[in-house]
Amino acid sequence: MNIQKVGVIGAGVMGASIAAHITNAGIPVFLLDIVPKDAANRNVIAETAVKKLLDSEPAAIMDKKSARLITSGNIEDNLNWLTDADWVIEAVIENPQIKQSLYQKLNVVCKQDCLISSNTSTLPLALLVKDMPDSFKRRFMITHFFNPPRYMRLLELVSSTATDSALVEAVKQFADSKLGKNCVTCKDTPGFIGNRIGIYWLLYGLLDAIEHGISIEHADAVMSAPFGIPKTGIFGLLDLVGLDLIPPILKGMKLALPPQDAFHEVNRLPEIVQKMISEGYTGRKGKGGFYRLNKLDGGARIKESINLVTGDYAKSEKADLSVLKDAQKAGLQELLSHPNPIAQYTWRVLSHTLCYAASLVPEISGDITGIDAAMRDGYNWKFGPFELLDQIGVRWFVEKLKSDNRPIPPLLAKNLSLYSTVTGRLAFADLNGVYHPVQRAEGVLLLSDIKQQTKPLLINGSASLWDIGDDVACLEFHSKMNTLDMDSMAMINQSIDKVSKEFKALVIHNDGENFSAGANLGLLMKAIHESDWAMVEQLIKTGQQTYQGLKYAPFPVVAAPSGLALGGGCEILLHCDAVQAHAELYMGLVEVGVGLIPGWGGCKEYLRRCLQLKRPGGPIPPVVKAFQTIGLASVSKSAFDAKELLYLGANDSITMNKDRLLADAKTKALALAKDYAPPKPYLYPLPGKTANILMNMGIKAFHLIGKATDYDVVVSGQLAHVLSGGDSDFTAPLSEDDFLSLELEAFLALVKLPGTLARLDHMLKTGKPLRN
Repeated sequence: MNIQKVGVIGAGVMGASIAAHITNAGIPVFLLDIVPKDAANRNVIAETAVKKLLDSEPAAIMDKKSARLITSGNIEDNLNWLTDADWVIEAVIENPQIKQSLYQKLNVVCKQDCLISSNTSTLPLALLVKDMPDSFKRRFMITHFFNPPRYMRLLELVSSTATDSALVEAVKQFADSKLGKNCVTCKDTPGFIGNRIGIYWLLYGLLDAIEHGISIEHADAVMSAPFGIPKTGIFGLLDLVGLDLIPPILKGMKLALPPQDAFHEVNRLPEIVQKMISEGYTGRKGKGGFYRLNKLDGGARIKESINLVTGDYAKSEKADLSVLKDAQKAGLQELLSHPNPIAQYTWRVLSHTLCYAASLVPEISGDITGIDAAMRDGYNWKFGPFELLDQIGVRWFVEKLKSDNRPIPPLLAKNLSLYSTVTGRLAFADLNGVYHPVQRAEGVLLLSDIKQQTKPLLINGSASLWDIGDDVACLEFHSKMNTLDMDSMAMINQSIDKVSKEFKALVIHNDGENFSAGANLGLLMKAIHESDWAMVEQLIKTGQQTYQGLKYAPFPVVAAPSGLALGGGCEILLHCDAVQAHAELYMGLVEVGVGLIPGWGGCKEYLRRCLQLKRPGGPIPPVVKAFQTIGLASVSKSAFDAKELLYLGANDSITMNKDRLLADAKTKALALAKDYAPPKPYLYPLPGKTANILMNMGIKAFHLIGKATDYDVVVSGQLAHVLSGGDSDFTAPLSEDDFLSLELEAFLALVKLPGTLARLDHMLKTGKPLRN
């Protein structure tokens, strides 16, 4: 089955967001909801939902033009639209009777090979199909998306023996390749995987903090960074989810779970939370939750947090974990065994959560890999529960449980690591302690797997070169935030030399959260503080020469970025033959934010893209376009947006599923390797002073109305000088080397000014740009 049209019924936050994400795949969607009583506009609910999607933050739609693919309607007048749908997703209220009433209508309207699924988060499939005809059961399953659907990779799939396996496989392949989902097959149990464990963890953390007097700031701080859990921690996540959603989940779990299940130990809502919900403090969507923003008399807003004992709000203070600093450095075992009350809170919450997860194998999933995937991609944990147990140490964990006189889950009784790489391939343990290879889907190639099977061809402190097969090498950055330094440049140059002799093509990729946050500003600041301008010049020249070497290498270079690709990280992409981008690519030349301009060829390459677009009006409009994009430090909100901004070209491609990114990039590199020839040097026919004057007039106008600061004018003046071609004109086109000289000259001029030093210093201290 080829999914070409989708229907979503229920235009609440979740249903509308699912519809939005399906349009990200270029698929048209019918979004239907009920007709409100006495409504003049019978489609008002769905239409309002679409309007909200366009303004949502974070953005639900990757390219706003995709919103046109959503057709808004209502279930009374427009259910017949679904006769052509290949997949219909129900996302209505969690009421079995309401859902079944809708299913009966859908079973009549939808074509026989249309899959119908529910986005329920807790209701078992057996309950939803009870008393439904076999014709419905064969094409029904649960497809549980996590919020927000664009960003959370997990899609839980629940089917029955009656469900047509061909329909299940079609949806699985579509969700994987078109929606970028990690599809995890779950058994038909309450809460499935993610919420069964995740809600247990949240409730245990909430109840234990109240019982032991732990502040929410301390609870969230100690629970997050040390264990690879998002900084929202327990209470920030509860605010994000919405406290009002917890009671119905608890009610459902109470009815559905057997009496002996450990979930019942935490299945209660404290009085303080009941009071918060009744007063409208339901989290971020309400008046606030455990945290809130309080508006003061002067208009300023301060972050406040609730006292779990008194229920009063006060200014939120950053948690002081200095007493645990040495323990954190020593490792997770030291932290979890520290006598401090905050550390003991962490041990109680995590150990009970990990034991609960272990006790659910194989009840909720056939093996531990599905559970780990669900918590990684549904709750954004860096490590799933069993991966985290290996990080802690299973043997140590079991011994500590014994010292606390607590039972040992059967899965942990063997005292073995839950994952093994002894054979050079990642394998997981079953209940008997037997290891089985982790299976990857066809078309998935992970650098992490390559690294377990082989050794790097080249390596230094910032980067490595790997053989990924078929005569293709992969250059990986692995410094903090994958920032670029002189070791990175050395590795690029060494890689060019080695690939030239031994490989057909090079892919630049890493498994990190971000491709590269740009140049290592610490190195630059050190040279500035020492007034070592020769070193600054060398830093820029080395980057320019290295990137030029990459551009004109005798083999194709394909970048495979995801996450942030900023500054120098963006510049390296601009010098590649092609980019195979993950859909979630946040790419931009942001140097003006630290008082500089792109100095490693970013101005040169971005302006070339603008000039080659061949728009009417001569060379001035492309120059102005480049000036606006670089001067505003524009960052793409997706790979599709990067194409709109011209950071990505027409021949660059987009991969929705990050797990498929490296394989797609490798395929592209091999295709380019056939009869490959390096690009020809580009000449820049630029307007010179005419464009320079025009752009400076524009920035001064912005300054007059308060949209540009004093120092913005200074930085933009240098940028305008470079992009206009300096003192050149149309009759004397600049070579690439000429253009690089202009970049270097402007960079060196700016780096010596106090305004740039202030911006750099502020960025390194706060992570935010200074508006001076």
